[in-house]
Order: sequence, then structure tokens, then C-alpha cells
Amino acid sequence: MNETKPNSPSPSKRTASKPGLFARFLDLVEWLGNLLPHPVTLFAIICMVVLAVSGLAGLLGWQVIDPRPEGAAGRSADGIIRAVSLLNAEGFRRITMGLVTNFTGFAPLGTVLVALLGVGVAERSGLLAAVVRGMILGAPRSLLTMVVVFAAVVSNTASEMGYVVLIPLAAVVFHAVGRNPLAGLAAAFAGVSGGYSANLLIGTVDPLLSGITTEAASIIDPAFAVGGAMEVLPTANWWFMIVSTLMITVIGTVVTTKLVEPKLGPYDPSRAEDGIEETTKSMGALSAVERKGLKLAGLAVLLMTIGLVWTALPSNGWLGAGWFRDPAVDGSLLQELKPLLKSVVAMIFAFFFIPSVIYGKVTGSIKNDRDVIDGMAKSMSSMGLYLVLVFFAAQFVAFFKWTNLGTITAVTGADVLIDLNLTGPAVFIPFILMCCVVNLMLGSASAQWAVTAPIFVPMLMTIGYSPQVIQAAYRIGDSTTNIITPMMSYFGLILAFAMRYDKKLGIGTLISTMIPYSISFLTGWMILFYLWVFVLKLPVGPGTPTYYLGG
Repeated sequence: MNETKPNSPSPSKRTASKPGLFARFLDLVEWLGNLLPHPVTLFAIICMVVLAVSGLAGLLGWQVIDPRPEGAAGRSADGIIRAVSLLNAEGFRRITMGLVTNFTGFAPLGTVLVALLGVGVAERSGLLAAVVRGMILGAPRSLLTMVVVFAAVVSNTASEMGYVVLIPLAAVVFHAVGRNPLAGLAAAFAGVSGGYSANLLIGTVDPLLSGITTEAASIIDPAFAVGGAMEVLPTANWWFMIVSTLMITVIGTVVTTKLVEPKLGPYDPSRAEDGIEETTKSMGALSAVERKGLKLAGLAVLLMTIGLVWTALPSNGWLGAGWFRDPAVDGSLLQELKPLLKSVVAMIFAFFFIPSVIYGKVTGSIKNDRDVIDGMAKSMSSMGLYLVLVFFAAQFVAFFKWTNLGTITAVTGADVLIDLNLTGPAVFIPFILMCCVVNLMLGSASAQWAVTAPIFVPMLMTIGYSPQVIQAAYRIGDSTTNIITPMMSYFGLILAFAMRYDKKLGIGTLISTMIPYSISFLTGWMILFYLWVFVLKLPVGPGTPTYYLGG
């Protein structure tokens, strides 16, 4: 992508000046990012590397002492973990026989697809866009910035909708009230992407990440396998996500009003593209029929919530301690609610599907069953690249597990941390910062976590931390640098939105505008993480311990 420099100096000045340190850093990030192959190609290459390393490891007899206590699930019979080569006849048979089941059994695959079926109907009906417009356009001017950031964070439930609808809408609303539209765009971008791992609700990204974490944790403890007693559920980080939403909203509001908006200064309409006013008329106030549709959809959500509570809380509730009682129930409320927690994906589907159909019928955006099916089909058609990515990611995770390279790497890495006396809570500082740096060059959350989780989840579990807490720490690093990397998939779209209001705006200007958010979010989130987990000793989600007792 070619960068158009804002306020470009004369050629003589431009050639005489040298790029600053930050400009050189941005150039380095972009150069390194461009060196990386497509994520699908990257996973295919990594699979080949794992096969080659397994052959070398088997030849050299790599092994470590199994740190798990005697009698623990998955512990080797003689207490030794040995590398297994896949470059032999047995390995070849294992690969060919497992190629399909590795893909179909990959934990995030089914959960994400089911959740997106409901989201697709919500997008087709226009419900999501109407909810966002209602929140933003109905906010008092004094609370406008806070509502924009909050709505941006909540929009992550439906992922793409925040980028496509909310960010341009925020710019329009700021412009309408006489504020710089680029400040509104920055506030919404910070909430949608910088606050990607904060939310009040469970969204489509939660089953995806928890599935990858489950696969990684099962490398060292089979009890974490899908359907196992200790499976990492989509609700694993829910409590921490909720409190993070409040923190991101406050920090995003303060950064926008105190730092970003004063730096941007008054809006200069002469720099905007022609016809900008006409192109934003579709972002107007809600019509009477849309408001009616929202009311009925909201009523449906209320009734469904009451029904959900009725099935979960009573002693004979279907999703509580009644007919669907979990075999592992020990009498505690948490165990009694385990079927409910495992039904989260189905709930995401239902809570998107039913209100969306009602809203669509009222507004006319859904006239028959074909429209509903088209919405589902469109959401599935957009998942083609994801399916290809998952196929190769699933093979990598399986190969890494079969060869025992994951476990050997984890035990060796944990021994290094122990030798460095870096086993306390401070270990999460370099881990989070490492995730930040990796995210600058590999923008896909699923691709990044699929690569790093099989290494770092078992490693940090070995020194005593639960995979749920490790996942929460990863999400901080993954989110906070989304808004300053050109490698993020929607970065080009955001730049295009911004250039509608300033034709000379370039990548460097957009990134420099977003850096205060990135630094503030990272600092605040790390402080919150340590206070929540290690000072207040609160769980990051329902039934999620801080420490892994098998470590």
C-alpha cells in the first residue's frame, strides 16, 4: 500500500530531512510483515518444519523427564517424554489416516461456524446496524465519546459489523455535532480493534480462541481435550472481559478527549473528498419502523433471557442440575451450571437468530425463509479462507502433539524460566509484550494463537498457571497493537474511511493517531490483569482457576 504523506513539505525539504526513529520503526514493521507469507502458507511451511524436526529429534533421541506426578492423566509409563518421528512408515500412516479427522475434530471449527449462522441472519436483517445506530445517534452530546467507545467494544460480538458500520458512523456523528470526524473514527477504531478482547457478551471469537487453547492444553494434560473434564470453555475469560469493557471505555474516552482530539485540531472540510455529505446520508436516524422492530426484538431477547434463567437456576432446570445433569456434578452451583456453560455457542446462535428474524419481518428486510437462508449462506461463504486456514492449523497442532515436540518444548522452556527464577506473576509481562510484537506482523488472532498457543500454553502450565489465565494474558497483547499495525486485515479499510475526510492522510498519520490508545490500553490492561488475578485473586471467568494444580 502506497503511503500519501499529510502536509507534504516541498521536495527540497523532503529530501533533506531524515525519517525519525518512529517512522523508521513503522517502516521496519511493514517490511517484516510483508516478508511473511500468507497465513495459510505459513502454517503449511510450519507443518513441514515440524515433520523435519521430528525426524531429527527421533534420530537424536530427544527426551525430557515427565514433570507430571505419578498417576496423573497422560503421564508416560516410565516418566520419560520422548520425541516421536513422523518421517517413517508409522508416521506416514498416522498422517494420512488422521488428515481428515484432524480438520473435522479441530475444536474451534464447529463452534465458530454455528455461532456465525446466527450472526449472518442478524447482519442480513439489519438488526446489528440498527442497534449501533440507535446507541450512537441517541447519545447525549456530553456522553457521545463514551457511548462511541462502549458501542465499539460491544460490537465485537459480531466482529466485522463494528469495522464496516460503526467506525464510519462514528465519524459521521462527530462531524454532525461540529467535532472532528477523525476523532470519532479513532475512538471507534480503538474500541472495535484495540478493545477486541473486551466485551459484556460472549462473541464468535471466544469459542475460536478457547478451542485453540483446549487443543494446546491437551498437549500436556489430556483432561483438557474437547469434552474432557477440564475443557477450556468459551466463557473462560468472561468476568475479565466484562471488567475490561469498563476499563477500555474509560481509557478510550479520556485518550480521545484529552490527547487525540486536541492533537487533530479543528476539522478542515476543504481536505475532505467531494460528495462526502451525500455518501453519509444512509447513516441517518432510525425510522419509525426500525424503532418498532428494535422494540420487538428487545422484547424477544428479554423473554429468551427469562427462559434461559428458568432452565439454568432451578434444581430441576434442563440446563442446570436436572435432566441434563453432568456426570461430574459435585453439588456446587458451578458444576450444576456446567451444561449451560457448554451450551454457550448454541445460545449465541439463538440470541442472534430469533430477534433478527423478528426485526427483519417488522422492517421488511426478511420476507420469507429464503432471506433467512441467504443470510446464513452469506456468512458461511465469507468463511472460505478461514476453513482453509483451519485445515493447515489443525494439522500443525496435531503434528506438534503427536511428535511430543510441544511437551518437550514446554518442559524445556519451563526449566529455563525456573533457572531464571521467572516463575512468578512477572512472567506474564514478557509474554504479553511478546504477543504484542508478534501481532504487529501477524494480524489474525486465530492464526497467531494457533501458532503460539501449542508452545506457550503448555510451558506456562508447567510452571503452574491455568490455560484460562494464559489465554486472558494473550488476548491483552493481541488486542492492544491491532490498531497500529498495517498487517491488521481491516487496516486498509479504516485508512480508506479516514481519507474521505482528509485526502492527504497516510498510514503514518493514522498509526500515530492510534498510538496513544495502544500504549494506554496496554498499560491499563496489564495493571488490571495483575490486580484482578494476583492481588484480588478473582477468577477470569466462571469456574476458571488461576493456577493449574497439575503443574
